[in-house]
Amino acid sequence: MHRKVWASVGVALLMIAALALVTGCGGGSNTSTAQSATTTVTLSDPATCSSSTAGPFSHVYVTVTDAQINASATAGDSDASWMDLTPSLKSNPQQIDLLGQANNQCFLATLGSTTQLQPGSYQQLRIILAANSSTVAGDKCQGGVNCVVLAADNSIHALQLSSEAQTGIKIPSGQIAGGNFTVASGQTKDLNIDFDVCASIVTQGNGQYRLKPVLHAGEVSTTSTSINGKLVDKITSQPIVGGKAVVALEQKDSAGIDRVVMQTTPDSTGGFVFCPVPAGSYDVVAVAVNGANVEYAATITTAVSPGTALGNVPLIATAGTNTGPGSISGTITTSTGTAATIADLAISVLQQGSSVTFTIPLAQQSSATATATTQAATSCPTNTDCATYTLSVPGVNPTMGTFSSSGTAYTAGAAGAASYTVEAQAFLPQSGGKTDCSPSVQTTATLSVSPGQTTQAAALTFTGCQ
Repeated sequence: MHRKVWASVGVALLMIAALALVTGCGGGSNTSTAQSATTTVTLSDPATCSSSTAGPFSHVYVTVTDAQINASATAGDSDASWMDLTPSLKSNPQQIDLLGQANNQCFLATLGSTTQLQPGSYQQLRIILAANSSTVAGDKCQGGVNCVVLAADNSIHALQLSSEAQTGIKIPSGQIAGGNFTVASGQTKDLNIDFDVCASIVTQGNGQYRLKPVLHAGEVSTTSTSINGKLVDKITSQPIVGGKAVVALEQKDSAGIDRVVMQTTPDSTGGFVFCPVPAGSYDVVAVAVNGANVEYAATITTAVSPGTALGNVPLIATAGTNTGPGSISGTITTSTGTAATIADLAISVLQQGSSVTFTIPLAQQSSATATATTQAATSCPTNTDCATYTLSVPGVNPTMGTFSSSGTAYTAGAAGAASYTVEAQAFLPQSGGKTDCSPSVQTTATLSVSPGQTTQAAALTFTGCQ
């Protein structure tokens, strides 16, 4: 009998947790003779899956017991070189609602600080969560300390952990803004950890919820590091009414592909804000579908820095006979090579702009969450587990503009169908994000997608899975 593959489907490199059934360089710190640095650690999450944005959750609670940092990109779980950034958390864990209201400085919580950080360049971070068998003062989970609360009925469900309670949720250098966190002797810096909760929850077929965490980190200022703007219809200059929209803040990876760093939803006026934003250059990618199911082309604003007010970001509605979203459907199989085996699958859809390949957010799915449908075990190819997916995307080419403080000029995409590729990455279940299969990332051939039409992608086949 085939086993089951859990597939989390979404909008970024691993993005987004979905209902699914089926399946550096190293380095050392300076000597102790240098004057220690001071660092304060904060936590943020511009969430898209809360009930206030038509998402499925009213609360997502996690209990943090520590945050640590390491100068080596390859340090192991038990390496003695890990440095404690939040020493007070061990005796006073914080239970944090990742869908809670941020304060005026953009942060959900201040985890703690240290005045004893040795100066140096740090390549790896981790935060450690309390085991569900722990207790915490004022527990909102009614026992279990990590949980989700469903918006539909306010029911509380334990959030199952992988290895986070024992070894911590890792944030490698590729998920740290600039590739590292650097402090000089006697310097004071603030470090923010962005917990993308909407990309981190896998809803399992047995009704349980599991954490497969997605985090980014970077140096921030606690005063003014935001990017904001307003989504409007290109023709009417009015907010897009009655539909859904998602805005993603993206940054190029080592291969030059834009990956989602943060994502958010605009308010009723079309306004959106990313805060706090680490130093760097970003692309802002916006997608929307209105209440009449008319899809808008993605709008991409490139070369955006923290502290930027974008003003109006125009979206161009699809014209013609078919104005609804296009869609891409496909199947993914996993096996050891000779037998079926389970895997977590992260699915992204990539679109080529005039000068950048970017990750397309999924506005059509509630809370930017795509749903992989259940597939009967008997329909999987022999000796495989499998998952199916359907992704709703604009069937038109993107609108592009490079930010200018004097006014950004946007250019509509070329007429005709849009081109996409679907990328899938395999992870070992219950591993805290360890990649699986060989290779662990696969991409479809280029797909042509038109408005209102479904394009079938060739199956992606993972072998060499554990």
